[in-house]
Amino acid sequence: MTLATATERSGRKSPQGGRSQGRGRDGATWFLVLPALIPILILSVGPLVYGILLAFTDAQSGRTRSTQWIGALNFQDLLHDTLFWDSFRIGLLWAVGVTVPQFVLALGLALLLNANLRMRWLARALAIIPWAMPEVVVGIMWRLVYNPDAGILNETIRDLGLGDGRDWLTGLATALPAVIVVGVWAGMPQTTVALLAGLQNTPHELHEAAALDGAGAWRRFRTVTWPAIRPVALAISALNFIWNFNSFALVYVLTSGGPGGRTRLPMLFAYEEAFRYGQFGYAAAMGCVMVAVISVLLAFYLVGRLRGGEDA
Repeated sequence: MTLATATERSGRKSPQGGRSQGRGRDGATWFLVLPALIPILILSVGPLVYGILLAFTDAQSGRTRSTQWIGALNFQDLLHDTLFWDSFRIGLLWAVGVTVPQFVLALGLALLLNANLRMRWLARALAIIPWAMPEVVVGIMWRLVYNPDAGILNETIRDLGLGDGRDWLTGLATALPAVIVVGVWAGMPQTTVALLAGLQNTPHELHEAAALDGAGAWRRFRTVTWPAIRPVALAISALNFIWNFNSFALVYVLTSGGPGGRTRLPMLFAYEEAFRYGQFGYAAAMGCVMVAVISVLLAFYLVGRLRGGEDA
């Protein structure tokens, strides 16, 4: 057998060998990824699929007969449930009211912590304290702050001679703004950390070049800083909106949805339907609607990011 013939035969066999090696590598890759996928499938995908199926049933607590398949009846009832849509509107107000000031204040704090200040390490450590506190602890602490009789807020108002104070968490006009303040305070640290990371990745030479060209602080921020941190800002703002819209523990501890439903977020409404009134199927339908809305908003965000990347 000549050398050319052997080379030709080996060339004909190599694709099969390459495919078998590729399949082997794919199998090894899936084997390594499987330990991480199993918890996701069990703890995330499984409950999500079960919740979607539950939304098409009449599942209730304490029933002796078996659960029946009722199709889209829960969703039809949901379309005419004004209480749910009121909670949905409140949830949007809460999400926007927390996310926007949260971002603005976090951006200012990140710019301050990125400056060359003395004891900057201590300021950065103190800035993330609210992030390290559980939401239940934050809620209890702020309930003490808002206490109408002995809360520090009303005591300060009385000491300054501005009035006798008020019951912030039970007033129809003040409950939602008071809760929004707590949400901004509790969620600002993670936004600050994300923006600070983006600021630290901005080349310092660009700021020096802009300063040499005579650019002021605002112009340097608009032409150098903001373009550099814009991807991080968009990402953290989208995540904050989703997290805030799905809030539960903080508002539950502060007001339990009161007064008169003024702080009843969609998650609180679904929780009450499921565990106070035992309407598991109806509550699952609410959860499906909320997941669908969040998915649509996230899709718009991802499309915008992809288009922005293509334009860049």
